[in-house]
Amino acid sequence: MEIKTITPDEVKAKLENDETLYLIDVREDEEVAEGMIPEAVHIRMGDIPEQLHHLNKENEYIFICKAGGRSMRVCEYLMANGYPNVVNMTGGMLEWDGDLKPRKS
Repeated sequence: MEIKTITPDEVKAKLENDETLYLIDVREDEEVAEGMIPEAVHIRMGDIPEQLHHLNKENEYIFICKAGGRSMRVCEYLMANGYPNVVNMTGGMLEWDGDLKPRKS
């Protein structure tokens, strides 16, 4: 099954249109400390398996990492575990030019 993708510009446009998005940043703590998309929730890639119970299989989740590789692996893992509505943000934060928020400590 093919993983759906979205570009950083498409995510930015949806946010600017006040669409409700479920964004999950799977980068490591030190990467997120450099800033993340304000609407995103931080769940490290390695923590996804134990956080599955927090994800609603009906919701569409957009996964974000630095360049798109780790988030693609998370999407593949979730699809294999019965989560059909996952989307990978291609290019990751390297291609994001929208607002950033510092991570809350």
